[in-house]
Amino acid sequence: MIDETTRLRISKTLPLLDEDQRRKVAALEAEALGRNGVEEIHELTGMSKTTLYKGLKEIAELKADPKARPSSSGERRIRKEGGGRKKVEDNQPEINSALESLLDGNTVGNPESPICWTTKSLRHLSEELTAKGFKAGKGTVERLLAAMGFSLQQNRKYTESGDPGPDRDAQFRYINNKCSEFMKAGQPVISVDAKKKELIGNYKNAGAEYAPVKNPKKVLDHDFPTGDKATPYGVYDIGRNEGFVNVGISADTGAFAVNGIRNWWLSMGQERYPEAKSLYITCDGGGSNGRRNRLWKKCLEEFATETGLEINVSHFPPGTSKWNKIEHRLFSYISKNWRGRPLETIEIIVNLIASTTTKGGLKVMCVTDDNKYEKGIKISDEELAKINLEQDKWHGEWNYCIRPKKAQI
Repeated sequence: MIDETTRLRISKTLPLLDEDQRRKVAALEAEALGRNGVEEIHELTGMSKTTLYKGLKEIAELKADPKARPSSSGERRIRKEGGGRKKVEDNQPEINSALESLLDGNTVGNPESPICWTTKSLRHLSEELTAKGFKAGKGTVERLLAAMGFSLQQNRKYTESGDPGPDRDAQFRYINNKCSEFMKAGQPVISVDAKKKELIGNYKNAGAEYAPVKNPKKVLDHDFPTGDKATPYGVYDIGRNEGFVNVGISADTGAFAVNGIRNWWLSMGQERYPEAKSLYITCDGGGSNGRRNRLWKKCLEEFATETGLEINVSHFPPGTSKWNKIEHRLFSYISKNWRGRPLETIEIIVNLIASTTTKGGLKVMCVTDDNKYEKGIKISDEELAKINLEQDKWHGEWNYCIRPKKAQI
């Protein structure tokens, strides 16, 4: 472990040296640190491990003489200006897109963070890039991954209810492949879900925002709900990085969920996809858009009949809802945008959601839904059987297609 004194000495010394000297001095410091010295100097200075190992070989051949003086031949340039080995991505400009294609469908991540990490090892990625005709060792792949926002992570314990079953990962790949197919065909692909209910009123909201010193926003000391709760139902357009949120103050039912999708289509979707013939929806396996929710399916059929769209749906397996795109592409940024602010009125909620943006270009539209949704509506077996629904061959309980209702003859 590098102590602060060593860190400061290295930080002040290396900028004074030319390339040859820098390599050898860094190698000396790595040698002095002992085990893991190369790794620690690599992390501190950003010098490649290959360079450090080369420096170790060079200093092993040096004669130890504390009284020796440097050559008096004056300054020397190590290489011509502009010389040196070019970065891999300069010589192979398509390597980043090739690496991204290898990672597509093979990444997992903390839903509350834009950072992901890959389930493939550096060695495997390097070998696959080599097989595609690229030259990239493990060190190069590691550097490229870091630049793309990936990092090596340890396991993190957390618990989600439900047994995802043995086909969880296969369902992820199925969803990924289907998303790619629809987007290549120019058809809309959306991720949907209801965000947690929010108290409307002068209640404490987690997080902090800048304010004058010793002048915090004063809120009620107890969160005893006396008024309405807002339920934001979100639609995230995966292909266009756009969000739509339908904020209701009634019950979170299947009808409310489908009306959120309907409002997205009327406000944004039909304008973005005027030639659309079908719509692909990815969502959780439970709640108002759950795979067992009969009202959800009934209302989807009504929406399909209204629009003429063929509605394809895929549910994430139990216990994997955090991998739904909307969680970490939309909802997490909404939570960051309103942190520390009491959600005193529905207008404040709508304005805060609509003002959510990211460096990646996320845009969000938000509207209110004043409709009243009745709880406990039952859809009989007979009504369910009449829904124009066809299950996919692969896990039909998770993947199915709902088509417009056939006209009565």
